[in-house]
Amino acid sequence: MIVVSDMMGTLTTGSPYLGVVDWVKHNQSRLRANWYKLSVTPSYLLAKRGIIDWQEWGQRLMIDSLGYIRNATPEVIAQVAEWLVEKDLWMKRREDVIARLVAHREAGAKVYIASSVVEPFIEPFARRIGAEVIGTPVEIVNGKLRMVDGLAANEKKIEQVLSRLGVDKVDVAYGDTILDVPMLEKADHPVAVYPDTKLKVIATERGWEILGDTPWYE
Repeated sequence: MIVVSDMMGTLTTGSPYLGVVDWVKHNQSRLRANWYKLSVTPSYLLAKRGIIDWQEWGQRLMIDSLGYIRNATPEVIAQVAEWLVEKDLWMKRREDVIARLVAHREAGAKVYIASSVVEPFIEPFARRIGAEVIGTPVEIVNGKLRMVDGLAANEKKIEQVLSRLGVDKVDVAYGDTILDVPMLEKADHPVAVYPDTKLKVIATERGWEILGDTPWYE
């Protein structure tokens, strides 16, 4: 049995971006960290009001934050990853969804976290629940962390999942936004987790399971 879950919004309401900025603040430069947070305030307000796409904005922030880490080494990246998971992502985890994944694993399923988040940042979270990681691959070049082949998001995410696992479908999939529909459609049992309005409409129309209620918005 193969179980696949999105991460951001599905397993945690935290932010990799804020986790990286917090690490920079405590380990490299408080001044730079404060500037990073201040500089994204205008775009945050636009995203919050729906003037720009919230999901795309968050993905861009995560990509930008890779450049905040100075003098990157494998050891430094591992430290950043543990920091942002321990102090942000894990603290804001959705315990009901994680309990589902743990139950799947204990029943013998292979559990994967499939996310656009860069793989090193997912790994400490995945270890805590006994899952494996399929995310955006990265490399270190001249002390800088960068993506290898673009963001593993939307259709590309599920293509990567199916390719790595050598299957055409998975047994169970969990996702929280309209962007997860391509992944949910490739599952025998799709689960919409605290879904956004667009996903909630689709899940309701198709009879998909909905885990965690969210209000309807026009």
